[in-house]
Amino acid sequence: MKKIRVILVDDEESARDVLENLLKRFCPDVELLDKCSNLESAVESIKRNSPDLVFLDIQMPNYAGFEIVRFFEKIDFSIIFVTAYDQYALRAFEIAAVDYLLKPIDIERLKASVDRVAKIEETKDYSERFSVLGKTMESNELESIIVIEKGFQEVVQLKDIVAIEAQESYCFLHTVSDRKYTVSKNLKHFERLLADSPVFFRTHKSWIIQKTHILNYSKSLGGINLVNGTTAKLSKYKKSEFEAFLVG
Repeated sequence: MKKIRVILVDDEESARDVLENLLKRFCPDVELLDKCSNLESAVESIKRNSPDLVFLDIQMPNYAGFEIVRFFEKIDFSIIFVTAYDQYALRAFEIAAVDYLLKPIDIERLKASVDRVAKIEETKDYSERFSVLGKTMESNELESIIVIEKGFQEVVQLKDIVAIEAQESYCFLHTVSDRKYTVSKNLKHFERLLADSPVFFRTHKSWIIQKTHILNYSKSLGGINLVNGTTAKLSKYKKSEFEAFLVG
């Protein structure tokens, strides 16, 4: 099996050593090319060594890890972010659909992350994902999410999402342009991502809607009519909460 060529980037020497030892013990298909203490030296090493994978700490002096997009026209190598951040930051990684490891590093998650990289036949350009990650973490506001559909990534603006409809293990994202994305995530995933947004509301076990795109709703039929012709369901158990949401 082809070796996965790796560079480690962390400003703490002990953290670099711990990850190096874990990779040596539990990921035999990894070849360590270099260890770097900051993003500037990492950029030089990446350009010199052309790694397959970079383990990149988020919080470092001078530049945060996600600022790597400033230094490359195209990110054509895999990145696994390493972080000790809180739940908000972890949600930012999910919003951007990028892989991360939480310190202290869990061995099984480390092995699974490396295995995913090994199965990638061709590394796509992840620049858009890292840009979304950076904007979300810097502003603490969610403006867009990365959607993976049939292997292709799309940046979808939250303001354009009319509703999210669940169907078994998939979700359909209905948008103002009538484009409908099919995503292999359940509704709980999107409910968690949008938990702090004041304009999204879960109206039913199968629906999340955006307030700004509501035309009207029927109290008797339990249907919410939306701007693009979509009709979402309203659970009878959610009626009073939904009405409070409308005027809130």
